[in-house]
Amino acid sequence: MAAAGNGPLSGVRVVELAGIGPGPFAAMVLADLGADVVRVDRPGGAGLGIDPAYDLTNRNKRSVIVDLKSADGPAQVLDLVERADVLIEGYRPGVAERLGVGPDACLARNPRLVYGRMTGWGQEGPLAQRAGHDIAYIALTGTLGMFGRPDEPPTVPANLVGDYAGGSLYLVVGVLAALQHARTEGGTGQVVDAAIVDGAAHLATMIHGMLAAGGWQDRRGSNLLDGGCPFYGTYETSDGQYMAVGALEPQFYAEFTGLLGIGEAEAEARADMARWGELREVIAARFRTRTRAEWTAVFEGSDACVAPVLSLREAPSHPHLAARSTFITHDGLTQPAPAPRFSATPGAVHSPPARPGADTAEVARDWDVPSIEKAGRRRQS
Repeated sequence: MAAAGNGPLSGVRVVELAGIGPGPFAAMVLADLGADVVRVDRPGGAGLGIDPAYDLTNRNKRSVIVDLKSADGPAQVLDLVERADVLIEGYRPGVAERLGVGPDACLARNPRLVYGRMTGWGQEGPLAQRAGHDIAYIALTGTLGMFGRPDEPPTVPANLVGDYAGGSLYLVVGVLAALQHARTEGGTGQVVDAAIVDGAAHLATMIHGMLAAGGWQDRRGSNLLDGGCPFYGTYETSDGQYMAVGALEPQFYAEFTGLLGIGEAEAEARADMARWGELREVIAARFRTRTRAEWTAVFEGSDACVAPVLSLREAPSHPHLAARSTFITHDGLTQPAPAPRFSATPGAVHSPPARPGADTAEVARDWDVPSIEKAGRRRQS
């Protein structure tokens, strides 16, 4: 199995202390970009509940097994840390310290290490020690309250806004910024505290500015971008599928209404918010007259800003995404390709999801850490 790809992070070594959710996804992003990511799995697995062969967040990584509760477990991780550039962990605050692999111990061994911490509530604050999941984190930030219709409960956006957008991607940004600092003259390692509540709040920066300026109502389904606007939303088709409409600018709106086939007088309701309910009903009635495929053909090649709402299984076959290879198939699994793209140092999927402990001997050799291989042999004997 390849140690790393040829992406822009080729040569960067990352230790990932196994967990679930945003930490593994952040480590996958680094691996997709070429970093050599070694996942330290615990005996018995991480508890995700699916076959490790299908856990795509472990692609492009290698795995070793270390029992951090054993007498020599922390020393094995510190041996890896000594040769690493980055460590990622997602424990509750204080757990890594109790296990002997907290920031002080790791930075003492490697002063230029970037120590990335991924949590929901952050390392400090009244809720820091409380359990939680994505839905609770985005609830407190006001983000969850923005999704959904005004007369219905908030709509849960899977775990994309909290765990991955507000968590993983902010951890990646922080780790890369800290790595740049560590590699400058006189630079040092440091701790990156990536909290989902911080990231999810930060994602709504533009909305807070609009709220302060009076351009955003603090209730869902009442604004230009949250479904309150009849020309920025989704509509059901005759076959029970949906079309997405985003015709905000006047020229796009004119093309949209022309192709949709509504009258000029009705289309003029765009400028009068008091008539938005009427306009929504007209647009909805038109969309219900044809199937999703028929409407897709109507808007094909236009600047009306209309697209079919595809399912996860349908998306990879869309002509645009297929042409860009936005999805790829590797080792029999269809999956999103690495993003973003680089002209000189492209990322790639070069290995399937790492199986727990499968790469112990290889990592021990490549990183010159014989202690983890010796421990592995003892577990097998």
